[in-house]
This record gives sequence, C-alpha cells and structure tokens, in this order.
Amino acid sequence: MLSAMAAMLAATAWARPKYKVLHAFTGGKDGGGPGGSLLLDKQGNVYGTDVNTVFELTPHAKGKWSLKVLHTFGHGNDGSGPFGGLIFDPEGNLYGTTVAGGGPYKYGTIFELTPGSDGWKEAVLHSFGFNSHGCCPKAGVVMDNAGNLFGTATVAFELSPSSNGWKETVLHHFPSYQGDGSGPYAVVLDAAGNLYGVTTMGGTSNRCGGGCGTAYELRRTSGGGWKEHILHDFGTGGDGMVFPGGTLLLDSAGRLYGTSYGDFNGRVYRLSRGPDGHWKAAIQYRFTGGANGGGPSGGVVMDKAGNLYGTTTVGGDPNCDCGVVYKLAPGANGKWKYTVLHRFTGYDGAQPGQLILDGKGNLYGTTITGGAGGAGVAFELTP
Repeated sequence: MLSAMAAMLAATAWARPKYKVLHAFTGGKDGGGPGGSLLLDKQGNVYGTDVNTVFELTPHAKGKWSLKVLHTFGHGNDGSGPFGGLIFDPEGNLYGTTVAGGGPYKYGTIFELTPGSDGWKEAVLHSFGFNSHGCCPKAGVVMDNAGNLFGTATVAFELSPSSNGWKETVLHHFPSYQGDGSGPYAVVLDAAGNLYGVTTMGGTSNRCGGGCGTAYELRRTSGGGWKEHILHDFGTGGDGMVFPGGTLLLDSAGRLYGTSYGDFNGRVYRLSRGPDGHWKAAIQYRFTGGANGGGPSGGVVMDKAGNLYGTTTVGGDPNCDCGVVYKLAPGANGKWKYTVLHRFTGYDGAQPGQLILDGKGNLYGTTITGGAGGAGVAFELTP
C-alpha cells in the first residue's frame, strides 16, 4: 500500500509543469524587455529580440544556457527597437523588423542578419517612409516559398528580392479608425499564399471609441492585386470580444485561433469558414481573472494533440498580478478544459508574451519585466 502511494505521489510530482529561467536580462549589454516571439533552430538554440538587441540562447550540459548578443542596434540607420519576432530563411539568415530608426525618416526598418566566421552582419533591406509606404512595424515578417517577405506597418506590405535590392509593394492601406481596421499586427500565410491578421483598433463598433478591432484576410486577385475581406468585426456580435492582439494561429483545417484582451478579462476565440464562405466567430474560453489570469494578448500555439497554450499579462499570483501560462485541452461537446501551468511571481518574470513549441512539446517564451535583473526573462516550460 505504502509503495503504491509513493509511486502515485512520484508520478504526480513528475507530471507537474517544470519552469526554468534560461536568462534573466539586466538592461545592460544583454538588453532587456524582450517582447517578441522566440525562434528555435534545428540544434535547439533559441533566438529572440529585446528593446535593442538580437540574441541567441545556447543550451549546455546540466541544463545551463548561455546568451550571446548577435547585434546591438545603435538608434541610427540600422534601426531601433526590434520588438517583433524573427524568422529564418533556408540558408540560415535571420530577418526581423525595428519599430523606429532607419533612414531618412526613422520610421522603422526590415533587416537581415547573416552569419559568418567573424559573427553576424546586419543589413537593412528596407527603411519605412510613412505616407504611402507605412510606418513603425511592431511585428515581425513571414516568408513565402519564393523568398518574399510579408508583414504590416500602418500598411500590409510585400518585400521582394530583385537584382537591384529589395522592393516594397503596399498590399493594403489601413486607415485610422475606419471600418476595415487600424493598427495591424502580425500576419500568417496559408498554403495558397493568402494572408490573415488582426487589427487592434478600427472596425464599425462604437463601443471602443474608434472601433474594437478586426480580423481580416488579404487574398490575391486574378489581376495580380490584393483584396481585404473582414472575417470578424470585434465589438459588434455581443460576445464581449474586443481588442484582439497577438498572432493568429492557422490550424490544419483552415481555422483561425486568437485572443482578445478587452471586456471582462479577455477571450480565446476561433474563426471558422462556413460552406457559404462566411466566417463565424466562436468563444473557446472566457478568462475569469484572479488566480486564473486575465488579459491574454499573445495569441495561442497548438501541440500535436490539439491542445492550446498561451499567456495572460495579469492575474495569477495574488502578490504579483504578473500573469500566467495556461493550457486549453479539447473535450466533449466543444468544451475546453482550462489549466494554469505557471503563475509568475515577479522574480521569475512578469507580463509574459507569445509562446512557441519545440518538437518535444516544451514551451518557450519571454517576459517583458521581472526576473533577477528586473528587465525580463527568457524561459522554458515543460507541461
């Protein structure tokens, strides 16, 4: 009897989520305030950005990790504020954005980092010029199979390589506080090359003093252009969903998952295309605040079993209100089981952002503040 109970206790302890701080930022040469999504390579190294650096985290024996700064931005022509995530191309080069800097307007850049024997070299591929060309990209870019880059500033854009450098094409203008949305964030690509994203403001609702945000699709037209289609106008359906944030998740069935952080602690939602081509929004989970967390803003990721994982920026530990990491497991009749995997205490980080998953199901993310150095952390969580 005692041996069976001991085995049960050991199994329960083993099954508990394991949280590890990989690096605590100090705000010095290692930067601080990491807010963008992390990126994994095939060797298990982790890449990310903070307020002024691009960094690499490398695993070593006995669970130790070391941080290496690949590039520090100098508030000049190379850009400033690399807040978005990074991507790799097939050759191992990194691409990202800065929200400011670049010349001559200082409205942000798209950059490439190329590895070499003497370190990584940065090249600015494009500097934004406001007006018709966009301003201040807050999210990273995605790449299609032809090597073209897509993203958003105050516009949705495509950046294409050519013999004369890189050429920007504006795909859609997002006007301020209009029906098709404003304040676009990251985009995702489907297999046909169509783009999906959200705007944090705009739309037709009068609830939020300028619209509550939209979810949209940018679809290629037969004439070679692009046309925007609104998938959901937040604040108009009586579902309490306002102010969507983060990157949308596109599953294998073509459904989109996302988070909204306004109205009563926030929601996780799903958008599904019906037989008539129209999209329908359905709430997957309503956050309750308090110990269970509230204010999700980083979107969700999905594992091979169909479980969703995400973070909230507030709630959790009552002594900190620093946010949580959560899991949503699909159940019968479309119901999801909500589990808090980790509550941040401040010392181990605070205000987490978007998560990523590795092939073994481990989660990686960052917090903007907290940690031993007070300037955020990069962390690993094994559910």
